[in-house]
Amino acid sequence: MAPVALPILPSIRDTVAPRKDTLGLPEPARKRLEKAGIDLSAGYPYRPAKPIYLDDVYNVRDYDRPFTDPGSRADPAKKALLSAATEVIQLTAHIGTEIKGLQLKDLTDQQKDELGLLIAERSVVFFRDQELTPQEQRKLGQWFGEVEVHPQVPSVPGVPGTTVIWPALQATEFAANFRNPGGASRWHTDLVHERQPAGVTHLHNDTIPSIGGDTLWASGYGAYEKLSPGFRKFIDGKEAVYRSAHQYLDRNDPTAGPKYIERVHPLVRVHPATGWKALWVNRAMTVRIVGLDKAESDLILGYLYDVYERNVDIQVRFKWTPGTSALWDNRITIHNASWDYEGNEPRHGTRVTALAEKPYFDEKAPTRRQALGLAGPDE
Repeated sequence: MAPVALPILPSIRDTVAPRKDTLGLPEPARKRLEKAGIDLSAGYPYRPAKPIYLDDVYNVRDYDRPFTDPGSRADPAKKALLSAATEVIQLTAHIGTEIKGLQLKDLTDQQKDELGLLIAERSVVFFRDQELTPQEQRKLGQWFGEVEVHPQVPSVPGVPGTTVIWPALQATEFAANFRNPGGASRWHTDLVHERQPAGVTHLHNDTIPSIGGDTLWASGYGAYEKLSPGFRKFIDGKEAVYRSAHQYLDRNDPTAGPKYIERVHPLVRVHPATGWKALWVNRAMTVRIVGLDKAESDLILGYLYDVYERNVDIQVRFKWTPGTSALWDNRITIHNASWDYEGNEPRHGTRVTALAEKPYFDEKAPTRRQALGLAGPDE
């Protein structure tokens, strides 16, 4: 799928000259970028002309787009992918798989489809020791859907849709500290405010701290399965309001102050490749349940957040090493980046996110445990 060009948007920064690299790009990141032929002469990263109005951002992708999940056409046994690996490690019983002996840039089309299904089943899949350029990362992302080009987030120069994850850069705008680490250091899911929100995200970290900096993921399949059958029936089919991480101004009422992009999606959704139900809420960006009073909505959402965040048996915590890629599915997970290294050592990576289908609910869909024959009589 070809990258989609981002329209030119009005900005308060249009006339600002490019900023040079003043933070000191970590050496492993610099070597990787230079080897990939990335032009760093105008500064790093590329900072887009930030839009300031709600309607400009709504209009970027405010239309239905066709989507076919690559996992839906994969061999259920995933023989082409798994037989080529030197080792397949299940990190926990319910979430997280590590694949050894494969380079993501060399996967065949069949293997990419099977990887899509593996991600859909195991929620997050890891590959260490990857020789991967930002261009190759974006190319792989295009296999999983339309690569999101964010109107706010810095990216790799010349590679639109390859956003830069660099906590030192983020700290120049939003200072972090031990009590308020901010940013990704809270449970969240990417791009829930989109008309067709995020599917697979691929984060490649070329630079990591020597201690700490782990990332945690929790399973939406598992969170839904933790609920009683009666409670599932109550929330099945209900919708919630989901908001953006960034704020914008209302063109017709700019004095009203910053507002979020908001869209309505199902509280429980079904993954198109597995057909399994998953709870789809996150504390950072789920605002309210449609049709309920605020007090009722807050009470129920607070409980659902806790189910997701407090059940460690449906979570995986991953320790990064340099050159590692993680590919996870935002439709069935929430994630949280630990800032326990407190910015004392550099961390840098690049991220590509593919947009997926418009979220949908199917009452007849099973849970993961039901589909796999694991559910007990009370499930």
